[in-house]
Amino acid sequence: MTAFPGRTFELEVTADDSGEVCLRIHGDLDWDSADDLTEAARLCLEVGRTPRLLRLDCGKVTQCDSMGLAALLMIHRLAAAAGTALRLDHRPEALERLLELTGTLDHLTGADTTAVAHAPGEPDAQGAAGTPPPAPPP
Repeated sequence: MTAFPGRTFELEVTADDSGEVCLRIHGDLDWDSADDLTEAARLCLEVGRTPRLLRLDCGKVTQCDSMGLAALLMIHRLAAAAGTALRLDHRPEALERLLELTGTLDHLTGADTTAVAHAPGEPDAQGAAGTPPPAPPP
C-alpha cells in the first residue's frame, strides 16, 4: 500500500485480563486504511487466546467510506467465526448515519434501528454501561 502525504489514520490496541481487546481508531476509515484495520483485527482474533470481546472504539473516526464499511463487515464476520462478540463503541453521528443508510446498523451492533443515535462517548446498545433505549410510543 502506498502512503499518501497527510494521511490521517492510527490504531491503538489494548487488551486486558478479562478477555477484552479494544482497537481505538483515530482518523479516516477509508480506502487507504481499511486493510490496516482489518489486518489488526485479524491479528487480535488469531492470538493464542481468542478474546471474548473485540471492541472497536470509533470515537475518533473522522470519516468512513464504502471500503471502511466493508472493513467493519469483514471484522464482524471474522469475530463471529472466532466466537468473539463485537462492539462498535462511541460511534460518531456520521458513522451512525452511514450504518443506518446502508441497513447495516442492526447487523453490526444489534441495536434497534429506530433508536436515537448515540452521542460520541456513549456505549452502543450492547454496552454494559448503557441501558436499552425506550420503546417508541404506540
